[in-house]
Order: sequence, then structure tokens, then C-alpha cells
Amino acid sequence: MKKQLVVVTGGSGFIAIHIILQLLQRGFAVRTTVRSLKKTALIREMLTNGGVTDFHDLEVVAADLTSDAHWSETLQGATYAIHVASPTPNRVFKDENEMIQPAVNGVLRVLTAARDAGVKRVVLTSAYGAIFAGHPRRTTPYTEADWSDVSAKKVHAYQKSKTLAERAAWQFIRESGRGMALTAVNPVAVMGPVLANDYSHSNGQIRQLLEGQLKAVPRVDSGYVDVRDVATLHILAMLAPQAAGERFLATTGETLSMLDVAEVLRTAFPQFADQLPTRTIPNSAIKLAALVKPELRMVASLVGEYAGTRNDKAVRLLDWHPRSAQTAIVATAQSMLDLGIVQAPGVS
Repeated sequence: MKKQLVVVTGGSGFIAIHIILQLLQRGFAVRTTVRSLKKTALIREMLTNGGVTDFHDLEVVAADLTSDAHWSETLQGATYAIHVASPTPNRVFKDENEMIQPAVNGVLRVLTAARDAGVKRVVLTSAYGAIFAGHPRRTTPYTEADWSDVSAKKVHAYQKSKTLAERAAWQFIRESGRGMALTAVNPVAVMGPVLANDYSHSNGQIRQLLEGQLKAVPRVDSGYVDVRDVATLHILAMLAPQAAGERFLATTGETLSMLDVAEVLRTAFPQFADQLPTRTIPNSAIKLAALVKPELRMVASLVGEYAGTRNDKAVRLLDWHPRSAQTAIVATAQSMLDLGIVQAPGVS
């Protein structure tokens, strides 16, 4: 019997590679996209580190979200598509549309090609950024019912891009989907095992903490979730009939400050204790610095903000049970040590 084909966009990304890993382990065939086929070796390296020994059911193809080329043939023959790829957030930009337009256009390209190829369902990797931004004085946990208010003054362009891209996706399904189903997954900060010396922004923070690069940290609270559970949630969202037309907030429901994260690391890896921060930076200092350093604007928009979340919907509808935030954070650090990305103090 021929295996069902799943197209996963952005195959070299942190979330995507764990989705591909689980799909192959579950007996699906996977076709994944990269902007350059030079990434093929990295994809194979990461999958090998994740335990895959047979690449028979994996195909890597080149397709760029900023171009119409190749998307039609990429989606041909697929039963499902999981759209994870997103233009990388450029922290320094002249016009926020540099971030927003590629995200919106990319989603519409993939959805159009998927619909025309007869794909049954698309799972969109959206973000917590499409849920929490622009809500002043929030005191109750965010859920899938919430949408970021992109008209609010201090919403960062990255959050706007995620919100407008997801809104465009739902509008496309309503107006032009022709019966194709859509499900969105909105992860909070994603941690968990890195599979090569190529990792996400969230994981980069763990490296910075362990290496003593952060003597003090901003007062930013966040939810955290393990990448393995995010991947599982995408596959549940792809297969479960009851997931069609729904959004799912991928979170453990816990909220940690950056000092809390440092404390988790200090407990699990006492050899790094002296390098981990114990102080915070005043909110006013971060906001002042962001006026002259554009790369700090996103952090400045988050300091002091409420970040509570709930995952009841994914638990109830999809029987999804994520690992703890602590487990996810420790797994990130342990994988960086195992791969030699981070060296223990005194080890050259």
C-alpha cells in the first residue's frame, strides 16, 4: 500500500525537523521544502541524530516562499501539508512591511498550491504572537479565542506578521478553500532537543545563559513548550477530524521569567551556576536602550507584560499532554552539551 504523502515546508527549521522525524517514524512519506538544496545535508544530519536510519520516504525539494515557482509541483500528490516555514524575523528593518508582506504572501502561495493539488488539510504553524500582542492590562490567561490587536501602538512587526498571515489563511479558507480544511497551531517559546549546530532564537537564549553572556536579564515572562510536543500537536491537528477549522495554543500553561529559566538551568547543571544571571534589568533601561538599538525593540515590547496561557482545548479535543516547561528547557541545554555546542566551564 502506498504511503500517504505529507508536504512539510521549511524542513531545516527546528519545529519542522521534529515534525518530519515523527512523520517518518509513524510511516508517512515526507516531501519537505528548503530555499536551497544545500540544506539537504543538514536535514539528513539532524534526522540521523534524531534516530532516523532510512531516508527512503524523504524527498527534499527547493521552493521559496517569496516566489510562485515550484509550489504547484511541490504539493502534487500530497494528502496533507504542514506549513511551518516563515520568513526569518529580521530584527532591524526600515519598514515593517518587509516582515509582514512575505509572511502573508507565503501563506497564500502554499494554500493556493495545496488547494489546487487536492490536499485534504493544511496545518499552519502560527504563533503565540498572533494571540497575545496589543492587549493592555491583561490579567487572565490567553486562549485560542484571543487575537493580537495589530492596531495597538507598540505591537512589534514580527507579531503583526504572524497575526496577519494567520488571518489571511483563515480568510482564504472561507472564501477560496473549496472544502480544504485548515488547522492552526500557535506555540509559545519552543524549547527541547536541538539536533545540530543550527537552532532557533529561543534555544539561542539557553546558550547565551549557559555561556554567561547575560549578566542580567530583562523582566520578560513567557510560556515554554517542548518541540517534541509541538510536533506531536501538529500531527494530531493534521489527523483528528475534530481539529478541522480550529486553532490550538501549544503551551504547558506554565509561565516562567528569564530568571526562572536561569534557575532551572542552575539546578540541572550546577557546573554552570557561576555563569548564570541572578539579576534583572529595569524595564525603563530596556525601553531606553531600544530607542537607539532597533534589535531590542521586540524585547522592549514584552518587558513587564502578562504572559499567562491555557492549553485546555488541545488537552480536551486532542488528548495532548505536553512535558513540563522545565523538562523542555533542560532538554535544550543537555542537547547543546551533547553536541558540543556549549562547553562546560573549564573544558576547552
